Amino acid sequence: MATPSRPRRPTLRKTSGGGGTKSPPRRRIKTHYSSRGPNPIDIHVGARVRLRRNLLGLTLETLAKAVGVTYQQLQKYERGVNRVGASRLFTLGRALEVPVAFFFEDLPAAAKNARGGGSKGLAAAAAPAPDALGKRETTDLVRAYWRIGDAGTRKRVLDLLKAMRPD
Repeated sequence: MATPSRPRRPTLRKTSGGGGTKSPPRRRIKTHYSSRGPNPIDIHVGARVRLRRNLLGLTLETLAKAVGVTYQQLQKYERGVNRVGASRLFTLGRALEVPVAFFFEDLPAAAKNARGGGSKGLAAAAAPAPDALGKRETTDLVRAYWRIGDAGTRKRVLDLLKAMRPD
């Protein structure tokens, strides 16, 4: 019969001081042009998913169930941290009632010309300028506008907004 083994103790790295303590883990230094960051195209596609989800008034959980992923995975898609595969993009388009091309509309010029990781063009596109369509107040305004049942009233509201803008 085998004797019960004792649990192993973690081995400690020896340092030059001889104290027998574990050295701190090495940290990677992130450079500005790191190829490990999200791709600008992935960020743009994710922003378009979020925009459409917000315009439809869907929660992360609702859309995640419709697509067959967890809401955490959907969050990663929206931030561009995880890439969206072709079949998943197709499923997202069907759930959000848009063609797949919708996710690539208004793609920044630097991202269109990107060929791979680490170039200066990618770094410039990685930080997109603030977009008015991505703001919550814009989506709230669009939702409120489309809740107006009468087409004539909607037109008058639009005319009022146009009259209020500075020239």
